[in-house]
Amino acid sequence: MGTLLGLVSGCGSNSSQAEEKVDTTKSLDGQTLFVYCGAGMTKPFGEIADQFKAETGCDIQVVYANAAQIQNQIQTTGEGDLFIAGSADELKPVQDKVSESIDLVKHIPVLAVKSGNPLGITGLNDLTGTGVEVVLGDGEATPIGKIANKALTDLGILNNVNVVARAATAPEIANALSVDECNAIIIWKENVPANAEIVNTPDLNAYVKTVPAAKLSSSANTEALAAFMTYLDSDPVKTIWEKNGYEVLN
Repeated sequence: MGTLLGLVSGCGSNSSQAEEKVDTTKSLDGQTLFVYCGAGMTKPFGEIADQFKAETGCDIQVVYANAAQIQNQIQTTGEGDLFIAGSADELKPVQDKVSESIDLVKHIPVLAVKSGNPLGITGLNDLTGTGVEVVLGDGEATPIGKIANKALTDLGILNNVNVVARAATAPEIANALSVDECNAIIIWKENVPANAEIVNTPDLNAYVKTVPAAKLSSSANTEALAAFMTYLDSDPVKTIWEKNGYEVLN
């Protein structure tokens, strides 16, 4: 279930360059953008939204949810300015509502286990082993769940994996491993919990995705949206993505 958040401003820069930015975007003060964002990207996108408000005065209200929930809301309400999706594939169900999109960062799926890898899992095939319990994302509603299904199906082992639960969002998948509800998860790289480690395997290399920012045709706030799209391609934003475990595009 998504949560509507009015994000507060962070600290602005006192550099002359930052002052120039504020001077040229005073008209955004008091304006609001309404954005849908995949739940797994809550931390970096929240920081991005905070910094944009600090520099421009434009507030960003965000719904964080899984892809299916966001797609349904876009279709049923006809509202919103922007959709930050877990992969470009998630734009297809709402393609008629998208006016254009840009690619932001790589979205990398990984196999994660508890720190120390107590079961000695070396790759996806080991998920079929005796005593291995796995939590995956919802294969119908969330991008990482769809990727997990595809990867395990391509190996011909999906039905042999002991999937003890399906989670609606990447943070829920991470929590399942963190609190010992399972031995392994397939999750986005940036969502791996602190008490877990990534298994060094090439098994998921073919399933790397790209996070897009899609402008919605329902948007009426042309000025603020154009400014935010430009901001998303800036070095400060790329730095935020990188420090949260994402890989920026060339």
